Amino acid sequence: MKVNKAIYVIVALFLGGLGIHKFYADKFGQGLLHLLFFWTGIPTIISIIHAIIIIFTKKADKDGYIVFPK
Repeated sequence: MKVNKAIYVIVALFLGGLGIHKFYADKFGQGLLHLLFFWTGIPTIISIIHAIIIIFTKKADKDGYIVFPK
């Protein structure tokens, strides 16, 4: 699934606790887990860490998209 890197990172930072970034990347199972456990705060921490990892490790193509395997 191709997603815009900037949008993905912003959504992960601000709405990651609810799993919205996972739904955006077409990973519904992971999104549901984030949504189910958002009240614990753990998905928020995981989302912030994941956004930082994406910023520094995933290279975007010339249009700003990154690819996530299904």
